[in-house]
Amino acid sequence: MANVHMILQGKGGVGKSFIATVLAQYMNAMGKKPLCIDTDPVNATFHGYKALNVHKLEIMEGDEINPRHFDALVELLASSKQDVIIDNGASSFVPLSHYLITNHVPALLYEIGHRLLVHTVITGGQALRDTVSGFAQMASQFPQDVSFVVWLNPYWGLIEHEGKRFVDLKACKDHRDQVAAVIEIPALKRETYGHDLSEMLRARRTFEESLQLASLPIMVRQRLKIVRDQLYGGLGGLVAPA
Repeated sequence: MANVHMILQGKGGVGKSFIATVLAQYMNAMGKKPLCIDTDPVNATFHGYKALNVHKLEIMEGDEINPRHFDALVELLASSKQDVIIDNGASSFVPLSHYLITNHVPALLYEIGHRLLVHTVITGGQALRDTVSGFAQMASQFPQDVSFVVWLNPYWGLIEHEGKRFVDLKACKDHRDQVAAVIEIPALKRETYGHDLSEMLRARRTFEESLQLASLPIMVRQRLKIVRDQLYGGLGGLVAPA
């Protein structure tokens, strides 16, 4: 059984494409070559990573899902023997979620031998309420057998509300059985680790490409290696067995 990793979050700029690239790189490092698909109609960031061989697929027509284009996506999923990673944009979040639910796509994927894993992002700061609410709405609307992987991104501040961490919030407690994993993106010092990672992302380079780039200072490569290892450390169990 292959896993279909779909990144969904209605809030823009929270790190969805970053998550897609980390998943793809981790799977490649584990010897699994995932099928990577970018359906973001506005910012096809995932598709910009040439080393990850990401397919660009338009599934939107205006503000709605194009059924024929979505059919083509399902055909790609059905034929894949490896895990699939799908990056979706914030602008397509509402219509895509609605389409997945009303057309019973999670059940269809299960019937063809795949399992849907929805990855979503929770951020700190002003977007905390919106991202937590987005997770709660999805978890309540999707079938109970759909699992969620929650990524905590502290870039904009601590992920806490009234002293409570995400795992202690009502939204998480209410849907605890649906949460397959909670992955904490490490808080990075802006002037060193954060700066180095940002530069790598702007260049659309993978960790592997960066670590082999002789023009990068040794300590920059060392810091990127540390960040990579921290991220990969939380991803065990998310890759389908061979």
